[in-house]
Amino acid sequence: MRIVQVSSEAVPFAKTGGLADVAGALSKALTELGHEVTLILPLYSRFLAKCGAVTETVGEAFEIPLGDRQVRIQLRRTQMPGSRVDVVLVDQPDFYDRDGLYQDPTTKADYSDNPERFIAFSRAALEAVARLKLKPDVIQAHDWQTALMMVLLEAQFRQWVPDLRRTAAIMTLHNMTFQGAYSSDVMPITGLGWEFFNWKQVECWGKVNLLKGGIVFADQLCTVSPTYSREIQTAEFGHGLDGVLRDRSADLTGILNGIDPQEWSPSNDPHLPARYDIVSLETGKSTCKRALQERLRLPVRADVPLLGMVSRMSWQKGFDLIGVCASRLLERNVQVVFLGNGQPEYEDLCRHLASAYTDKVRAVIGYDEAMAHLIEAGSDMFLMPSKFEPCGLNQMYSMAYGTPPIVRATGGLADSVVGATPESLNDGTATGFSFRDHDPDQLWQQVDWALKLFSDMPAWRRLQRSGMSRDWSWNRSAREYVALYEKALARRCESF
Repeated sequence: MRIVQVSSEAVPFAKTGGLADVAGALSKALTELGHEVTLILPLYSRFLAKCGAVTETVGEAFEIPLGDRQVRIQLRRTQMPGSRVDVVLVDQPDFYDRDGLYQDPTTKADYSDNPERFIAFSRAALEAVARLKLKPDVIQAHDWQTALMMVLLEAQFRQWVPDLRRTAAIMTLHNMTFQGAYSSDVMPITGLGWEFFNWKQVECWGKVNLLKGGIVFADQLCTVSPTYSREIQTAEFGHGLDGVLRDRSADLTGILNGIDPQEWSPSNDPHLPARYDIVSLETGKSTCKRALQERLRLPVRADVPLLGMVSRMSWQKGFDLIGVCASRLLERNVQVVFLGNGQPEYEDLCRHLASAYTDKVRAVIGYDEAMAHLIEAGSDMFLMPSKFEPCGLNQMYSMAYGTPPIVRATGGLADSVVGATPESLNDGTATGFSFRDHDPDQLWQQVDWALKLFSDMPAWRRLQRSGMSRDWSWNRSAREYVALYEKALARRCESF
């Protein structure tokens, strides 16, 4: 099967979050199953230089319409390291040669021309498919930045490019919070006529909503966990598009993400001072914990439970709950490590805790890939009390590394973590700790329960090994995606 993946970011070329992990790892996993995969990305030259990718120019430069002007595009090509994935890069320096992918890193404000940047990318990606004669069986678009592709494909490109008439179009919804909703002034630059600006197509509450267009025009929809696929059909999680999603519920599938074992496995992780597996768990984690404590200048103590958190610091990730529970937690004999950045008030919360509890808390503001791996390996338990979490990857990293996560049972967290109860501990199915409501008391109950269980080391080792024994790889998820592609292709072919 020939598959084109289109994303605004992908590991190792550019990353702000889990979308990049998914786009990169899914593409690799599909090639490992024998499929021919092309990944299309913007060329963020400042990020590309950091990963050392070598590119070559493909074809002649061309222009695409963007409202009343023409934008010059050059395509470049490279290979994803360690895989057979072909990568096509959309080179437009005015749009993509910046210090951030979506925001100014200094002001943390979205770039004002994001609509133009990603409308141009969506059209350029389809032009790349046509000009390079990729002839895909499937095009999979990821999130609002690529959603306009679904509309343009159906409204224009299927008529212009015969090779695309049987191509199945898949729209993947990673996070419904971000929809690409902009003033109706944006409509002319989409390249669509005003007849598309109606409540059944791309208009939503008087705005152009790019994600809505993708949802309406795609052949099939998928999201990144079964629970999230149900949640987004409710007012709480649908963010205004729940009705549209309910209308398309028969075409909506939830597939839990996987993790890339080449990047996230304690048995071959180059960032760790000691590699380990389920057999060498005890000695390996002990070495990693000591290294983490030494690096962050925490007291080196094996007996003190160390809680780690690697996260964007935002209300979504449950930092409000942590703020309420912090004093109770830090009365205990514990250590806590935070890594991430985000909303200033939560960065300040972590800094305050680190300054108030100098022998117990460390806060690393920013992102450090090596430190993220060391926290996963060196922590005893992992905090992830998200208000919502479409899928989440850190809970899977944590379980793979023998670090039981403490999560709220929402989205992919509900689908991947089996909470520890007397029954689940007894039958060996428990992999972490889970609470239901976005409530600080419920979080604290699970933290308290985890700290108590940590004192029973034989039970704790069984819990760790239970999480490590699960298959979190993309192989399982990729096979589910292939089944979805086959379903979409069959339906597309029925129309001919």
